[in-house]
Amino acid sequence: MADTQLTKKYFASNAEVKWCPGCGDFAIMNAVRSGMVAAGKPRDEVAIVSGIGCSSRFPYYMETYGFHTIHGRAAAVASGMKVANPKLDVWVISGDGDSTAIGGNHFIHSIRRNLNLNYVMINNQIYGLTKGQYSPTSQVGQISKTSPYGVLDYPMEPLKVAISLGGTFVARGIDKNMKLNEEICVRGALHKGFSMMEIYANCVIYNEGAHDKLTNKESGADYHIVLRHGEKMIFGTTKQYCLVQDGFGIKAVKIDKADAADILVHDERNVEMASLLSGMRPDDGLPVAFGVLFADDRKKTYDDMVYQQLDAIKVKRGRTMDDIMQEGHTWTV
Repeated sequence: MADTQLTKKYFASNAEVKWCPGCGDFAIMNAVRSGMVAAGKPRDEVAIVSGIGCSSRFPYYMETYGFHTIHGRAAAVASGMKVANPKLDVWVISGDGDSTAIGGNHFIHSIRRNLNLNYVMINNQIYGLTKGQYSPTSQVGQISKTSPYGVLDYPMEPLKVAISLGGTFVARGIDKNMKLNEEICVRGALHKGFSMMEIYANCVIYNEGAHDKLTNKESGADYHIVLRHGEKMIFGTTKQYCLVQDGFGIKAVKIDKADAADILVHDERNVEMASLLSGMRPDDGLPVAFGVLFADDRKKTYDDMVYQQLDAIKVKRGRTMDDIMQEGHTWTV
């Protein structure tokens, strides 16, 4: 096994991929395999866990251990798996509905505990597998099977939730930017702690074109920004816009109207700035932020702390579990 060359193909199963032609999940699966290669573990030390939804077919398409669990429970199953076997490289693949609706409780607490998991939330702003109901991330006014006159709910912002709960790696990608998705999945795989990766995807059947404004070849660059640590926050089709501080917030201005010293520089460890960046939307005159918004590996992981505690108890008691099992009245059968 030590001589095996880790490649994306090495992690691909022979199962027929049954997503709809044009589905964004194809590109995301390719990026996840890049993350697995970067983690450097053979496939018998890799596990992928999913809930219910189109994205949850992932375990069938990966030549690793896989669990296709029940709706909203992928994070819970993955948490137990990681604590039981810390050497596993564990990936959770979930959709926006699976994570933020029925699975919201498990989602938030796996972030809070800072388990060393790679969590990929594929966000197409719709329930695709169950035929087009709106989800917690659907946009106000969106027409769907369950909102024929338009969604009235305000959408949840998963990355803002992750940051507020103390998430230690928070990133966003989009299916049509395959290179960026690979970068995010590689960074997430190498991060020590909970890696939250939201990737926008297009559902060609029930929410076609949901992200067209961001991916349009002629004008999409005016509505999103790709963040890079240490670089100035400049965006636009001709790099004509920049982000500057606006009191306790952020605003976008023409770059020729801004003082060069005022242009914000991305700092991945600035959690307050990351929270602001995570909530930016074109409707507010701000670009959607892609890339790594926040990354800080100084916080201990829950799975490490569990074993540190067990080791400390063993030292304190001066005996192992085997010793305890052999104490008192024992007999041989």
